[in-house]
Parts: sequence; structure tokens; C-alpha cells
Amino acid sequence: MNKIKSLIKEAVLLERSIPSVVSALFILSIVAMNLLANKSITLPFDWLALDCGIIFSWLVFLLMDMVTKHFGPRAATTLSIIALIVNLFMALMFLLGSLIPGVWGESYVDGSEQIINFALDHTFRGTWYVLLGSSVAFIVSSIVNNELNWLVGKLAKGKNNFGVFALRSYVSTFIAQFIDNLVFALIVSHNFFGWTMTQCVMCALTGAVVELICEIIFSPIGYKVANRWKKKEVGKPYLTYIKEIGGRI
Repeated sequence: MNKIKSLIKEAVLLERSIPSVVSALFILSIVAMNLLANKSITLPFDWLALDCGIIFSWLVFLLMDMVTKHFGPRAATTLSIIALIVNLFMALMFLLGSLIPGVWGESYVDGSEQIINFALDHTFRGTWYVLLGSSVAFIVSSIVNNELNWLVGKLAKGKNNFGVFALRSYVSTFIAQFIDNLVFALIVSHNFFGWTMTQCVMCALTGAVVELICEIIFSPIGYKVANRWKKKEVGKPYLTYIKEIGGRI
């Protein structure tokens, strides 16, 4: 019981310490990422498959890298768990919304109202295996990303420059994104959509490359923001608490 109280105290303290815009953007990106994952991207190759969730997934990992740099891997993983819980709550709200009798505005097309309305309801409602796959993939890849990012930073022996931040972010993002995409593809796409193993691996690899490119483009912004947090001592109460209990920063 004391352990649970300690974890709750830590989570509350963390949420008070991380800038609210970062927390909100992180959670909203995860919700949007899972919703947009319902739309596949048309590509000219049969062995390649991507979905529109990729629009937000790079941002999720960049924010985790920023939080890991300043608050430590434990904080980034805690934030990921909180975001996952919120996403499950939103999935429930979307389900309820889809079950409420009514008509979507976009369904007013002569002769196709019922079909379009049914399709929109099911898009927001989602399916249990997609939600399961995305949840498992996200939490596994989050832990890998945060721990690997911290480990690379530790091996750099405390050096605080853009080169180290970039190395931490690029390595952790590529590997974690590959794992995220592959786990989801194996759980969902392979078992329920009939994807081949080649498609699963190539989707994971291609997605990881695209995420890496986005990370390379936007990592300078993440580095500047994380450095500003350090200069302004953002989240000092949480950092002090973690040091007291022997956590990693």
C-alpha cells in the first residue's frame, strides 16, 4: 500500500512539474495518432505499408526524449503510462459517441447516407485488437526509447551539447520506433489483416526511417526547449524528490 501511495505521489508531482503544454501535446498526439492509424497511406509498392498515424508519432517520441533528458527515463515512462490511460478513456468516449443514435454531417450524400454513417461510427469506435495492439506496442517502445535514450546519455558521461542530445534521440527513436511498428504489425496487421512477415518488417523499418528523419529535422527545437528547462530549473520539486529516493535523472 505504501508503494502504491508513493507511486501516486510521484505521478502527481511529475504532472505538476512537466510544463502543461508538453503534457497536453503529448497526450493529444497519442490520441490523434491512434485515430489516424485507421487511414492507410497509398504507396506504389505491395511490400510497403504505412498509416497516417505517422504524422504524430514522431512528435510523441521527440517529447519523450526531451522529458528523459531533463527529468529522467522514469519520468518519461510514467508520463507514457498516464497518456496511455487517458487514451483508453478517450477510446471509451469515442465508443459511446459511436453508439449514440444520430447522423454524421459528412454522411449526407444521396444514396450513401447509411453506409457513410456506419463507416464513420466504426472508424471512431475502432476494434479491440487495434486498441490492444497499439497499447502494447506503445508501452513497450516507450520503455525501450526512454531507457536507451538515458543509457546513451550516461555513456556520454554527462556532456550537455546538441551532438549528445542528437545521438541519444536518433538511436533511441530509430530502435524504439522499429519495435513499436513491428509489435503492432505482428499483433494486428499480421493476425487480422493478413500482412506477410515481409510487409510487417518493411513497415516497421520504413516507419522507423521516416520517424528518424522527422527527429533529425525537429531535434534542434527539442534540445533548445530541454536546455531552457534546465536553466529555469523547471520541475525542481520532482527532481529533488527523485534524487531523495535514488532515482535516475
